[in-house]
Amino acid sequence: MVWGEGLVPWAIFLLSAAVIVYAGTKLSRYGDQIADLTGLGGLWIGVVLMASATSLPEIFTDVSAALMHVPDLAAGDLFGSNMANMLILGIIDLMHRQKRVWQQAAFEHALSAGLAIFLTVLAAFFVLYGSDVKLGGVGIGSLLLLLLYIFGMRLVFRQESSKWRQREQGKVVEGQTAEEPKQPSKREELRRASIGFAVATLGLLVAAPFLAGSANAIAEQSGISATFIGTSLVGISTSLPELVTAIAAVRLGAFDLAVGNLFGSNAFNMAAFFFVDVAYRGGSIFNAISDTHAMTALWSILLMSIGLMGIIYRVEKRYLLIEPDSFLIILGYCLGLWLLFQ
Repeated sequence: MVWGEGLVPWAIFLLSAAVIVYAGTKLSRYGDQIADLTGLGGLWIGVVLMASATSLPEIFTDVSAALMHVPDLAAGDLFGSNMANMLILGIIDLMHRQKRVWQQAAFEHALSAGLAIFLTVLAAFFVLYGSDVKLGGVGIGSLLLLLLYIFGMRLVFRQESSKWRQREQGKVVEGQTAEEPKQPSKREELRRASIGFAVATLGLLVAAPFLAGSANAIAEQSGISATFIGTSLVGISTSLPELVTAIAAVRLGAFDLAVGNLFGSNAFNMAAFFFVDVAYRGGSIFNAISDTHAMTALWSILLMSIGLMGIIYRVEKRYLLIEPDSFLIILGYCLGLWLLFQ
């Protein structure tokens, strides 16, 4: 794919980013409808369904970058999206001034946050280790990340299933098990939501290669490394669906959906290395990318650790409407980008 000079790459980048934001937002809305119609739990919706839906821009963009032999752009986007998602977590907490968003979210989010931190630590190790060992045409590191993600999601599902059974038992004891009225149009609503979900996915699939190609052209024209462009520009752009979804969820009071989406997306991003590795034909993806990504990974781990402490630390009172944990995440994100640029 050949890109023009001057402002053309920026125009293509902005247009493709706008398409990704619009399609990602629609994808989240239809995904939420599907989850609601099928009766899945709030935490499970955020961590798995919504996180997978809003992370599709990362997958399509980074697979496109891998096919274009720009592995640093792909890795920078995945680690940079983890940092951007924690920036979003800090922003929505500051926006919701009545009560702390993290304190309103379920304590069980500590499990998904811990999973995201664990997978990012492992990814940072593989970046520094740089093994070229492959199994079935895929690097052993990216394969292990995918398998551990699946195992972690099973733990989250078992946890949520246990809570659901407890709620149902409580309803039986309290005599609240009245039969719900039948909804003949439910199947039709589910069909429309599924079609909308598929169309939005197609929009992401079409726009992602243009985003990756224009970002690579911007990196070449500006002289800035693909690592930094991926972490900052592409990472923020592909995290815009999470931002839109999180803000909308907080306004609706769906705090579990917002927090679960962000931590779930971070865990999913690390599993996405598997798909990038499959697309990349220059050996193992972790052996091809710069060691600088380890710093980005470790910095995102630092931000996620602050977020995890915010979930565990249950305090009602706010200090001057600004919680230190939210402020530290926002400050830490800016400092991390500055260090990476240096």
